[in-house]
Amino acid sequence: MAAHAALVAVKFEVFGRVQKVFFRKYTQAEAQKLGLHGWCENTPRGTVQGELEGPPEAVRQMKTWLRTTGSPKSHIERAEFSEELPLAAYTHEEFGIRRH
Repeated sequence: MAAHAALVAVKFEVFGRVQKVFFRKYTQAEAQKLGLHGWCENTPRGTVQGELEGPPEAVRQMKTWLRTTGSPKSHIERAEFSEELPLAAYTHEEFGIRRH
C-alpha cells in the first residue's frame, strides 16, 4: 500500500558511535538534499532518532544512507526503521535538528 503513496513517513533510530561526530548535521544535510522533511535528535541512550517524510524513493535512499554512510567520523552498528506509512501531506515544514 505505501509503495503507491505520494508521500510516506518512517521513524528511525541509529545505533553506534553517532553522537559527538556531527551525525545530526550530516543527516539534516542529506535529508535536505533529498527533499525530505522531518527531524532528528540525540537520545539519552547514545543513539540518534528521528522521522522522515517524503516520496517513497527518497525515503528509501535516506534509509540506506542512515544504515551505511552517516557522518565521516561516525560508526554505525545498525539502524532500525518503523513501517513506512502513507502520508496525505507533510507534517513538518522542513528537516530540522531537535535539541533538548
